Amino acid sequence: MIITGDDPEYIAFVKARLRDQFLMTDLGPVCYFLAIEVSSTSDGFSISQKKYIQDLLARAALVDEHTVETPMELHVKLRPTDGDPLPDPTRYRHLVGSLVYLAVTRPDISYPVYILSQFVSAPTTVHYGHLLCVLRYLRGTITRRLFFPRSSSLQLQCYSDATWANDPTDRRSLSAYCVFLGGSLVAWKTKKQVAVSRSSVEAELRAMASVTAEVT
Repeated sequence: MIITGDDPEYIAFVKARLRDQFLMTDLGPVCYFLAIEVSSTSDGFSISQKKYIQDLLARAALVDEHTVETPMELHVKLRPTDGDPLPDPTRYRHLVGSLVYLAVTRPDISYPVYILSQFVSAPTTVHYGHLLCVLRYLRGTITRRLFFPRSSSLQLQCYSDATWANDPTDRRSLSAYCVFLGGSLVAWKTKKQVAVSRSSVEAELRAMASVTAEVT
C-alpha cells in the first residue's frame, strides 16, 4: 500500500489508525513498488523500471549485445500473414505481456507494443523479429525514466496524432495522444479507431475527440 498526500501529520494519523486495525510494517518513503522504481530529489521525483527491463532481457535470452535507435521502423505495416507461424507462441505472448506492463513508465514504446499485441493469438517469425527490435531498443535506453518536477504549473497541455488507414487488414486508423500537467507527462495512449476514417482529417478529428474525452 502507498499512502500519498501533502500533509505529513495526517499521513501519520492514517498510518496510526491502520496499525490499530491491521498488522502492518511501515517501510518508509517508497522506492520500489510492483517493479516500479521511485527516486526523489529536491527538484522532483522520477519513476523507472530498470530492473524490470534487465529481468525481461534475461528472460528473452538475446544472444547478442546489439542496440537500435528506435523501437520500430517507420511506416511498418504488419499483417497476420507475414512470415511463418511460430511453432510455440508462448515466449512471444509472455514477452509482449511484459512489455504492456513496462509501457506504464515507458510511453516511447506504447505504439510498437500496441501493434505487436494484436498478433498474440497467432504470432509469426516476422512479428517476433519486430519484438526483438523493441527489446534491443530497451537495452540501449534502459536508464530512461519519467520525471515529475516539484515546481510545476497546473496547466494541461494535450497532443494528439493519427495514422490514416494504417492497418492493412481493416484500413482503420490509429489514434495516439499524450497529456501533460505542467511539465509532467500524466497520460498517454495508442489505440485503433473504432471506424474507418474516409480522410486523414477525419482520422485526426477522431484522435482529438479521444484526448478531449480523456481530459474531460
